[in-house]
Amino acid sequence: MGPVNGARPIHPPRRELMLLEARALFELAALLPASPFLRRAPTGDGHPVLVLPPFLGSDLATRALRWFVRDRGYAVSGWELGRNLGPTPEVVQGLARRLAEIRARHGRTVSLVGWSLGGVYARELARHFPSDVRLVITLASPFRDVDAVNVPRFMRVFGNRRPHERQEMIRQQMHAPPPVPTTAIYSRSDGIVAWRSCAEDPGPQTENVEVESSHLGIGHHPVALLTVADRLAQPEGAWTRFQPPRGLPWPLGPRLPAEASDA
Repeated sequence: MGPVNGARPIHPPRRELMLLEARALFELAALLPASPFLRRAPTGDGHPVLVLPPFLGSDLATRALRWFVRDRGYAVSGWELGRNLGPTPEVVQGLARRLAEIRARHGRTVSLVGWSLGGVYARELARHFPSDVRLVITLASPFRDVDAVNVPRFMRVFGNRRPHERQEMIRQQMHAPPPVPTTAIYSRSDGIVAWRSCAEDPGPQTENVEVESSHLGIGHHPVALLTVADRLAQPEGAWTRFQPPRGLPWPLGPRLPAEASDA
């Protein structure tokens, strides 16, 4: 896609970082020893939460994430649109219907949690239906440049066989924050997407939180889950910036603007 509005170009992650993606299995296994900390995560007010899967993933990919969110007291839902093959017309229309269904069923605004490409969808849903969305949380979502990724070309073509007719216009506006509180969680050691592409512009309702995680494991990484729980537990209409809980080991980096250096 290239830089937007004269911004610095964003390059894919270094190829050697791809080797670190194998730690996703260890991050999943870490859920068991991390359970004492996960049980101390704040519980919520029962409002609905819609969880959107990564590229080529389905609701199966977000099972651990949805289990955790449900355990914290929320009415969690998967997207129920099968495998995520990119923004086809069916996906775009299906997401709008899914959000409307959940909003009508619960009579409350919906929090959106999206992993990778799922987070890009979450931001666009919030942009088009802000009165239905409470907040957005993205997990390693390359909304600034979806091409700054280490994904084989044949996989990108496979997942883009029937693109939405307005896809190019959508790509040009994706970097702009949606009009609801938004938290972008990212990892500098992500081997799939460029971390700078996953970071929000500074703003009154935006924030960036860094975790040390793989791309393939960030959706079930214990620290990412604790961050998600903290953000969901905020009272509606009283959003404040993230502060790591006291008394917990919290290996988080600083909240950084998108144009920070790659160092």
